[in-house]
Amino acid sequence: MSEIEPSELLPSDRMQQQALEGTVTQIHRGHQYADESDTFTIEDTTFEVTTVRERTLGDLTDEDAQAEGMDDLEGYQKLLERAHDNFEWDDDSEVVLHEFDKR
Repeated sequence: MSEIEPSELLPSDRMQQQALEGTVTQIHRGHQYADESDTFTIEDTTFEVTTVRERTLGDLTDEDAQAEGMDDLEGYQKLLERAHDNFEWDDDSEVVLHEFDKR
């Protein structure tokens, strides 16, 4: 178990605020940025990483998008395309799920 910087897992202030509000409870990243049981703190609130596992973009659902603060998977896809240069959605692309809860 390690204490990590919140920005390592949640790269934007918006996502960190959404985690505090409880509207973001997971994030998919291109690489693993935390281990299960790692913790991070945002404004005196501590979170614990509860699940880390590999998936593909094709595995993602509307529920995953909603857990990342988006309305649906289509909106999530568009966000990724805006946020990453030369990004093209490929169902076979591997990503790493990081789920977390407030302690």
